[in-house]
Formats: sequence, C-alpha cells, structure tokens
Amino acid sequence: MAETLSSLQDLGGVTASAAPDAPVHVQKLDKLGRAYATGKRKNAVARVWIKPGSGKVTINGRALDVYFARPVLRMILKQPLEIANRVDQYDLMVTCAGGGLSGQAGAVRHGLAKALTFYEPDLRPALKREGFLTRDSRVVERKKYGKKKARRSFQFSKR
Repeated sequence: MAETLSSLQDLGGVTASAAPDAPVHVQKLDKLGRAYATGKRKNAVARVWIKPGSGKVTINGRALDVYFARPVLRMILKQPLEIANRVDQYDLMVTCAGGGLSGQAGAVRHGLAKALTFYEPDLRPALKREGFLTRDSRVVERKKYGKKKARRSFQFSKR
C-alpha cells in the first residue's frame, strides 16, 4: 500500500481490489484412489477410508450389522451418506479405538463426513449445515476429591 489516498472514492477502489477470495477445497485422494479422514467423539477415534463401491461397510474387520448391533448406531453412522444422497455409492473401511459404542458411532460419522468432503468437495456446504464436520468436544467431567462423582456430594445428615 505504497500509494497515497486523497479521497474516499480512491479508498473504495483500493478495498474492492484487495478483497480475499473464498478458500477453494480440492479433492484429496491417496494413491489407491481412496479418501481418508479421522473422526473423534468423546474418547473414541475412528479412521475412515472411502472409495467408490457398492455400499459395503467394514469396521475393525467386521460387518456393520455385527459391530454396531443397535439400529440407532447404524442410523447415526449413515447420516452423512443420506444427506449427500450417496447411500450405496461408497465402500467404507473403518478402524475404531477407544470409548464405547456410542462414541465410536459418533466418531465414524465425523470421520465419514470429513472423508466425503475430501472425496467430493461440493458436498461440504450440505454436511457443514447439518453439523457433521464439527467435532463434538463434550467429554466426561473428571471426578473431584471430596465428592461422590464429578459434582454429586455425599448425602448430608444433621446427626
């Protein structure tokens, strides 16, 4: 900004030319043609690879119905695919570690949404609007000394 501005009209011309462009999201694939992303929820971490296929889902070497037996967990996992209308278009290979089944399902959903945006950057606005790209940072509060749990005190008795 070496030039000197003498009026407000000159200022308007300078700011219009210096406006930054929106970030451009590009496709990120490995050498096997897969998109990879890591998802997290509570203490669970899920590593998700997606590639074009028939909709086969493998979690820690097991089928989806075997690993996530509860229908609610399977529904949570498939939400990003349903929003993007890509239910049977991708094969998923997932490794989960830590936490419980609910946290792992949330971690897989987070990782799957991120992997979808790496494979198809045009899906990013729809997934972001639903909140699937945001990591849910809520974790269990630690137990404090002198308390029964994190906040629960022992029962008070006047005697």
